[in-house]
Amino acid sequence: MPSWSTSPSLPYIGVKLVTYHPLNSTSLNLPGVHACYALFNSLNGQTLALMDATELTVFRTACVSALASLYLSRHDSQVLVMVGAGNLAPHLIKAHLVARPSLQKVIIWNRTAEKAEELALKLRGEKGFENMGFESSGCLEEVICLGDIVSCATNSEQALVMGESLKEGAHLDLVGSFKTTMKECDDEAIRRGRVFVDNEAALEEAGELVGALQRGVISRGDIYGDLVELIKGDKVGRKDAAEITVFKSVGSGVVDILTAQLIYEIFTKLQK
Repeated sequence: MPSWSTSPSLPYIGVKLVTYHPLNSTSLNLPGVHACYALFNSLNGQTLALMDATELTVFRTACVSALASLYLSRHDSQVLVMVGAGNLAPHLIKAHLVARPSLQKVIIWNRTAEKAEELALKLRGEKGFENMGFESSGCLEEVICLGDIVSCATNSEQALVMGESLKEGAHLDLVGSFKTTMKECDDEAIRRGRVFVDNEAALEEAGELVGALQRGVISRGDIYGDLVELIKGDKVGRKDAAEITVFKSVGSGVVDILTAQLIYEIFTKLQK
């Protein structure tokens, strides 16, 4: 995932190299995705840094979801349902809690129930969350209907979130899929929601959207906007307390290089 700029405010070239081994989590107790990020000076070609892009990616992905939630979730959201308990899950939970301080309870579901309970137990012990309720559940169908915000970070190729189970006013945050064969929700969830994306690539890469478009469930005109348009005010986010909103992110090289810039420039300032 290369990106570059010769702007004086962003004089960088960045390349992210990624490996994907989906069976790691079950067979080796390792994340399914590993990555490194190489940062260069775009004006003279100098190598500046080599970063752990696995960490870079989980932080920037969680922040993008939380930023979208500011525009799309209800201000009085109280229950966050986290679908998946992998490497990204704790970052998403913490980011959503910052974006929506009204949240009072987090319910975590994972295919392996023990991992969901382990994550809930770990978060209960962290400072700053003393008044937050962290729970795990072994039945996804029972908890989806409770979520004011439902955040999904899995590598599933079968729909996990059923649209008919989403409560009135829910916000669905879809993070996991990055191939057309992957999907975390069914067509009904896409049909019921006002859908926003992080960028146009989601319409070509995200299985939930590609499939819904191919089957005629939605058209491209039913994609209401992207994150930049929301931030700039060109598109309106949540319109009322009753509507269901959907945000699908797939990531981009632009956000990667901006994140790498932030990390590199903070690091170099601290070294002075």
